[in-house]
Amino acid sequence: MARFRISSHGRLQDWIAAEKGYFEEEGLDYEFDVVLLERSASEGEGAAARGGDVRVGAYELYRAGAPGKRDMSCACHWAVNQAAADQHGRMWGHAYSVLPCGIYVAPESEVRLPADLAGVEVGVGYHSGSHFSAIQSLEAVIAPDQINLRFVGQPYDRIDALLTRELPAANVWGAATYLLEQQGFRKVLDSTFMAGFLFSAETDARDVERYFSGLRRAQMDLDFEPERYKHYYLREIPERFHELIDVHGFGTGERVVFLPYTAEMYERSQRWMQERELFEEAGTVPAFEEVVQV
Repeated sequence: MARFRISSHGRLQDWIAAEKGYFEEEGLDYEFDVVLLERSASEGEGAAARGGDVRVGAYELYRAGAPGKRDMSCACHWAVNQAAADQHGRMWGHAYSVLPCGIYVAPESEVRLPADLAGVEVGVGYHSGSHFSAIQSLEAVIAPDQINLRFVGQPYDRIDALLTRELPAANVWGAATYLLEQQGFRKVLDSTFMAGFLFSAETDARDVERYFSGLRRAQMDLDFEPERYKHYYLREIPERFHELIDVHGFGTGERVVFLPYTAEMYERSQRWMQERELFEEAGTVPAFEEVVQV
């Protein structure tokens, strides 16, 4: 049987569970898949610096079966929801996570309040958490026709573009928010969002249960003594940023919530995406039981 691959998502809990031997104790034969993080780190200034409109994000990676989106992976619940509905994997219905996220601007920016973002170009990743959460948060404060999004590729491409002032604003999540704050960038609008978990049709659901049993124990460790584990951020943040940061000043980032992702959540999310025509080829929505493991 193939080893269970854990696709890293920038959170600390996976590394804690590995350090403490929780996965092994649960009987999980696993390995980490960090291909996407390595690729982002090796791309240098990235797509944003080249000025491109990059329309490849979490959903497209699921559709392509790309490295980093196999076995057990995580992305915003909208992308995971749609990927499951389109039969690119099965959504885990017994847990979700919450990612700190916000729209940030440079220290000298004249944008001070959420309403000041009307018409301002905001960098996001296509069909990813930064895309959907930007829409959700901005709709609460400005008119839809004043939302101005630019698709700039991978998460740390947006950091590059902010640091070089090539973007006036960007929606970023997780450890990247702490990185920006240490450089004096300001959060103008909170856009914290829910993420979901997806596993492939070939993955043994018993391994998924073993994985989450280990993750639950790691979440408790992180809650109890967070300062012991923040050094793991350096495994998730591209090396080119390491000299800028002190991870001791970071928060705990993504939090795993061991509550169900319900049928009502699934259906509401589908309606929300369809109302905004976020997927061009959206068809009949499968029943919750067909796409979510409960």
